Amino acid sequence: MFESGRNQRAIAGVEAHVRDFFTGHMITVSDYDLGPERREAVPDLRIITVSPGPRADSWAYITAGCWSTVETAGHGLEFVLTAPVRDERFAELLAMTASYHADHPLDVEHSLPIGEPWLPGSHCDHLLISLPYLHGPDLEHCPLPDGHARILWALPVTAAEMTYRREHGHEALEQLFDEHGIVPTDPRRPSVA
Repeated sequence: MFESGRNQRAIAGVEAHVRDFFTGHMITVSDYDLGPERREAVPDLRIITVSPGPRADSWAYITAGCWSTVETAGHGLEFVLTAPVRDERFAELLAMTASYHADHPLDVEHSLPIGEPWLPGSHCDHLLISLPYLHGPDLEHCPLPDGHARILWALPVTAAEMTYRREHGHEALEQLFDEHGIVPTDPRRPSVA
């Protein structure tokens, strides 16, 4: 019972943090239908959906409930995915990321294949876990009643970019992103590698 209360306080803390950060945006929170296996891995997962508004011109999808899945001494992770439109597909990608994270803890510079393009017609079929550059440290650092969460970015990238990162390192890939001025929410953006 203690763990359940702690998890619910963490979820409420993440939601309050996101609402405060995205003041002026329309925000909805939903219990995503994960299916039995994923629900067991991430029992309390919710997806926060944030509309475009004063802080950002794109949609943001944010997990609430990952923190308690792989939390150490009160510190854990949540994930944000930014997108050009509102679509349940993005909630599904975050649910997949949360489930993966429960078995294979993710952190900055980690990645995971998603098995298909993140959107039809896109070359991006992996998610790279990165700092939330589009939103900055004010979103990233989320104080909670029983600890702290970092909200990290699940950035859609290409298989070629993942190969480049393995060969040249994470920093080199981020430099390529900067040099090419990628628009991370553009599903048709060309690969930089």
